[in-house]
Amino acid sequence: MGFAYAEIAGEPYWDETACWEFTASEVDVLDEAVEELEQLTRIAADHAIRFNRRDILGIPEGTWPLLVRSWERREPSLYGRMDLCWDGTGAPKLLEYNADTPTSLFESSVIQWEWLQCAYPDADQFNSIHEALIAAWRGLRLPKRVHFTCMRDTAEDKGNTDYLRDTAIQAGLDAPFLFVDQIGWDGQRFVDMANAPIDAMFKLYPWEFLLRDAFGSNIAQAPTRWIEPAWRLLLSSKGILALLWELFPDHPNLLPAFREPNRTGQLEIAKPLFGREGANMDAPGIRTAGPYGAEGYVHQLWWPLPSIDGHYPVIGAWVIAGKSHGIGMREDQTPITRDTSRFVPHYFRSPS
Repeated sequence: MGFAYAEIAGEPYWDETACWEFTASEVDVLDEAVEELEQLTRIAADHAIRFNRRDILGIPEGTWPLLVRSWERREPSLYGRMDLCWDGTGAPKLLEYNADTPTSLFESSVIQWEWLQCAYPDADQFNSIHEALIAAWRGLRLPKRVHFTCMRDTAEDKGNTDYLRDTAIQAGLDAPFLFVDQIGWDGQRFVDMANAPIDAMFKLYPWEFLLRDAFGSNIAQAPTRWIEPAWRLLLSSKGILALLWELFPDHPNLLPAFREPNRTGQLEIAKPLFGREGANMDAPGIRTAGPYGAEGYVHQLWWPLPSIDGHYPVIGAWVIAGKSHGIGMREDQTPITRDTSRFVPHYFRSPS
């Protein structure tokens, strides 16, 4: 099926030696929590723009006008992934929102669905991701041609990008691919290797990277439509966790979070504002290495993942065009989910 990164560094990434079984009512709880959280994040984004809360989000002053313009234009979002902690009791808790460049999409969508058809054909799965993506492309009001890009030498990024290209093609779009380093600038607009204009671009490449690159200063004057749009940087900053708690204290789906340490009065985890893949986390009893942290941290109440047979599962809940459309489960042998954490499929049975 083209799942080129089913193994990572010689170790299984896709893991079907186990699976997760949910009830239909548990799926309903997750679905409702994601829909609620999506609404809260949109309110928080609007608040950030209206009251210039760039400091709590850690966004540079020079970047802010681009985000403001993107939000005020109501540029539509394609997708995002919320990472949730839940053991089946109480309310699911938001750990963070991967709102700009989330991966594990391909395996959440078609790969675990194929597994379901083979392993549990009489069961169901919280997964309408594929159909929702095709419909979402049609609703984005894009030009006929959308270029797709990611960095070189990462099978996971290329696999996720190619999958999204496939959904765009099924939606009727022309979807050529080029790597980030192949994007050109002709003095007025971004162009591809054939000097054709890039009218719209899907980028599996973080906004904070894009804006610090040499040609990033051209983005504000270029007519290119970007997916994800620039305002998603508001939500991909982990500072949004502190802003959400400020706006909605004691909300059952949120955890106390602050830009300053020791505000929760309990054990905390420090997360770099623009960290990725579990790097540079500082949690009780565990610290991870990495290149992030210079941008600042958010300090969130330590809410450990449940531990089952030595595995720590996190629920990746997919938001497509602003709506909840499914989950993917990842497990690590530590409480921190990293790029090598394994993907484990799931199913549920409808009430008879």
